[in-house]
Amino acid sequence: MIRVTGEELELKGPPRDANIKMILLFFLLHFTSDFYNSFVNPLLPAFAEKFSLTLTQVGLIGATARALSFVVQPSVGYLADHYRTRLFILGGPLLSMIFVPLTGLAPHYLVLIIFVALGSMGSSMFHPTSAGMVSTFAGSRFAFSMAAYNFGGTLAFGCGPLFITYVVAHYGLASSFLTMSPGLVVMALLFRRIPLPVHEGMKQFGFLGSLREVFGDVWKGIALLWGLAVLRSFVNYSFATFVPVLYSREGYSLVSIGGMVSLFSVGGAFSGLLGGFLADRIGYKPVFYLSYSLSVPALYLWLFVPEGALLFAFLGGFFTMATLPLFVVMAQELAPRGKSMATSLMQGLAYGIGGMMTPLTGKLADLLTIRTVLSAVTLLPILMIGLVYLLPGRKSKPDL
Repeated sequence: MIRVTGEELELKGPPRDANIKMILLFFLLHFTSDFYNSFVNPLLPAFAEKFSLTLTQVGLIGATARALSFVVQPSVGYLADHYRTRLFILGGPLLSMIFVPLTGLAPHYLVLIIFVALGSMGSSMFHPTSAGMVSTFAGSRFAFSMAAYNFGGTLAFGCGPLFITYVVAHYGLASSFLTMSPGLVVMALLFRRIPLPVHEGMKQFGFLGSLREVFGDVWKGIALLWGLAVLRSFVNYSFATFVPVLYSREGYSLVSIGGMVSLFSVGGAFSGLLGGFLADRIGYKPVFYLSYSLSVPALYLWLFVPEGALLFAFLGGFFTMATLPLFVVMAQELAPRGKSMATSLMQGLAYGIGGMMTPLTGKLADLLTIRTVLSAVTLLPILMIGLVYLLPGRKSKPDL
């Protein structure tokens, strides 16, 4: 089992096998939910053309999605730790697969923002509970099981852009609403299989009492981890939002741009699996160091070597997102009594604030150029390496 002493993580007890069937179900649920949310970024050039948007307005679309993560996920994490319900885990994906496809039918910019907001709200509802449930079935392979779950989401962000850009390029932006039908079929199947979440025994605590109970002894480690997650999110969303616009302005087709966005996410999907696998064996910090050291040249080359854009998009995603599942794993190990709340801080509050900073990137890009601003963003992982050094570490690793 996991015992938390101060800010050190200690794992004791015999290793247990992961429940592969349940991990695969959560993988499929994650894939289905995020598949639809992945449609937004590759369609930004189409939205910008349809509504004649400035880069600041383009950034506001991404910020809206992340703002809903900020508002919804922490409250959902709190409720999920207090009440056993499948409302969030199943109802959230339904919102995403209905409203994100409807963006192609939006008659003007305000309606587009509303549809993006509702779809993003669905994604935010889903993540804290589902990620909090993974540890129940992970056995001793916690980092790898979380990486497998996370693989579903990042793979969805790899496949979704290719799918939606193909549909829109061949049938028009208004045809996007037809894509909701396969997701509804999958959700009907998952409704019969997904269990109730495990009760965390937090119902007797109010909001402030829950925060003290969950984070009281480890708040410094959680705060540092959260800050690191914000910076990683900002780098990721800045590139995912504005590189498509950059290459669209330089004459690349929507399908080519969709390929870049897909490879960026696919790279992150596979590196997340590798990162989880390595973290179970060598610890978290070496994975962080390697990931952020190599992300700087990969992202820089993506900006300045257009003939290698597809390769460097893959490598940029591979290195920047290798640590994605580790934030949740470390937060849940530090705060095991409030898994959904800990998850919501890393996937909701951190990702939300990082994403809400993208209009700043857009505003600076309006004043300067996209390449100039993103070149500065590539340097942030150097700062992140310094923060990794201060993170709490495991006192001992599990027997594998």
